[in-house]
Amino acid sequence: MPGSTLNLTLLTSQEITNLKWFLWRTGSPSPILLQAGTCVSLTSSRGRALLSIVNITYKWAASSFNTSDSQCFVLAVQRCPAADTTYTCDLQSPGLSPLRVLVSVTIIQGGDTTCPEDSSAGAWNVTKAGHVAQAPCPGNKTGTVKRTCRPDGAWGPNHSSCTDTGLLALLYRARLLRAGQGWPDEEVPQILAQLPDQVVVVTSPSDLLALVNTIKVLAKIVASARIQLNGSALEALLKTTDKVLDMDASSLWTTARAQISAVGSNLLLAVETLACSLCPQDHPFSFGLPNVQLQTQLLRPTLPSDYRVSSSTQPMLQAHIPKHSLAPLGHNGTNVSVTSLMLQKLDHFLPSNYGQGLGDSLYATPGLVLAISIMAGGQIFNKAEVIMDFGDTNGTPHCVFWDHDLFQGKGGWSDAGCQVQAASASPTTHCICQHLTAFSILMSRHTVPKNTLLELLGQVGLGASIVALLVCLGVYRLVWRFVVQSKVAYLRHAALLNVVLCLLAADTCFLGASLLPPGPHSPLCLATAFLCHFLYLATFFWMLAQALMLAHQLLFVFHQLSRHRVLSLMVFLGYLCPMGFAGVTLGLYLPRGQYLGEGACWLDKKGGVFYTFVGPVLAIMGVNGLVLAMAVLKLLRPSLSEGPQVEKRQALLGVIKALLILTPIFGLTWALGLATLLEEVSIVPHYLFTALNTSHGVFILLFGCLMDRKVQEALRKHFCRSQPPNSTISLATNETYIP
Repeated sequence: MPGSTLNLTLLTSQEITNLKWFLWRTGSPSPILLQAGTCVSLTSSRGRALLSIVNITYKWAASSFNTSDSQCFVLAVQRCPAADTTYTCDLQSPGLSPLRVLVSVTIIQGGDTTCPEDSSAGAWNVTKAGHVAQAPCPGNKTGTVKRTCRPDGAWGPNHSSCTDTGLLALLYRARLLRAGQGWPDEEVPQILAQLPDQVVVVTSPSDLLALVNTIKVLAKIVASARIQLNGSALEALLKTTDKVLDMDASSLWTTARAQISAVGSNLLLAVETLACSLCPQDHPFSFGLPNVQLQTQLLRPTLPSDYRVSSSTQPMLQAHIPKHSLAPLGHNGTNVSVTSLMLQKLDHFLPSNYGQGLGDSLYATPGLVLAISIMAGGQIFNKAEVIMDFGDTNGTPHCVFWDHDLFQGKGGWSDAGCQVQAASASPTTHCICQHLTAFSILMSRHTVPKNTLLELLGQVGLGASIVALLVCLGVYRLVWRFVVQSKVAYLRHAALLNVVLCLLAADTCFLGASLLPPGPHSPLCLATAFLCHFLYLATFFWMLAQALMLAHQLLFVFHQLSRHRVLSLMVFLGYLCPMGFAGVTLGLYLPRGQYLGEGACWLDKKGGVFYTFVGPVLAIMGVNGLVLAMAVLKLLRPSLSEGPQVEKRQALLGVIKALLILTPIFGLTWALGLATLLEEVSIVPHYLFTALNTSHGVFILLFGCLMDRKVQEALRKHFCRSQPPNSTISLATNETYIP
């Protein structure tokens, strides 16, 4: 019965040796060998042998899935039903249980919206709106074609699941081999030899999936039965693979991947497995096509030199395995064979899955995958150091390999055991991995190429910012006691002084970070990134403290807080809050390997960690904008009862000027910073971002310090040794309210 299990036991009084089981189909010219497979199990002991076949299907009874004696049963309906009707068809065969099939019939009545008969895109009869018409596949295809009749009576596109019968025949033959029927040593090469002729009939995603599944099943048979393939069988596989990789991505690969996302990963694993199965007699072997290149070398036990291989692909790829990695394999005198397989375009058909540490960004690959395998003494070895050169790459590369076990077996890119190493005196990048598998390189799709002018602009801007901040500190050293004579002025300049100190320390750390060796294993690099995160956040939180102090002065004129209490609150907001943000970020993202960016002592811009910096900054910019709007409205409509004193008014105007000037500068800078993270931006935002971001100190010196009226008067008094005009002194010391 279909789906049941067949058990046959042979009992004999003699010891059983070299026992074979055969399946003899009715009408078949010769018996079929049964071997251990997914459905066949063979066990034997003294005087007893057991054959077990599980999950028997109709394919076990026929040599082909297509039968010529099929019949069509016609139901004659005497009266058309008034509504849609479901008919029941019971099929009875001798010796089998009845098979019940439900057949739904749609009734079209007068006035119903319908799609008209259409023979331009197939034989489509009149169909009721909202229903799906179904027709058999035309020509030498098996399956169905479906087409939806839209509610407005217009036909939708065709959706085909048609598969070429020749491809299906090869797939079913391979599956029967995998199940346990046939002679794998003979039939696997025969099926491979037929694939190049069958690949030309691939015209639909179903055809592509059937072809890839056939190669996948053959690879599993070869791996489980330890079959060795000759050179001609391998050439047939490589020719087929080359044509598959040239197939149209939009019409075939995209739809096939939508049905089975791992179809590219399945093809990669299957071709890898089959390429490693070349019989020793055919070594060395070399075969190249535009999308596929295979090279094998047979190394002597003495292993005189490194293993080196290069490709003629674009981009060009070079790889070599050092002698010290190969030496332990030849200690018993056996030959060592090394196989390298290069596949062009296949990485574009792999799922966009990225393992831990690579973030969730989209990457671009160079269009090349390299797979290397080492065999010694009949065993495959996966542990060896391999050094690869993928040519000149723009942006920050990641050396990765395709791990078939990630994402529940769908596969994904992983950088475990691989690292990037810049080549000396060369613009190329070396990938060094400690294992052998399918390698490639990942690059951010929208990474701005390394720009010497941009780097120089950033360094010069940071240097100018640091000098300006030092000048600002020197100015405060001279005029401090003259500009902080009132509480409001004291708090305003205290906040600005802390902004200067935090930004000076942050810029110094950031400039020094470029001199440190990047990497998560560098404690100094990690400490520098943490300090930069904390200090830049503190700069913005002190700006927030200025804004909140201004808001309090405007809203609560008659409920003033003491200088000590306000300063304590500002210190808490300016230092403890950013310290909390930076500490929590470090604790959350460092254990995941997502804290530091690639090749820099700064936060990783590809993951969520960077938004723990951008988020607070944007929130502060929003609060500052609200306070500025409120301050402008207050100053435009002054009140007699709540008008501040002249000196307080001047200090508040200074705060507003500082916030009004500094807030757009900082806001514009980080708006451009976010623009540089978006897709497909030009180089212009990067230049503007670098110029403004590295010039904060200059703007603070000019607009926050030197343009302050009190600071100017104090400087004139210090350098000119002359008293300012009486009117100025009068305004500075007057305690009455402005009428």
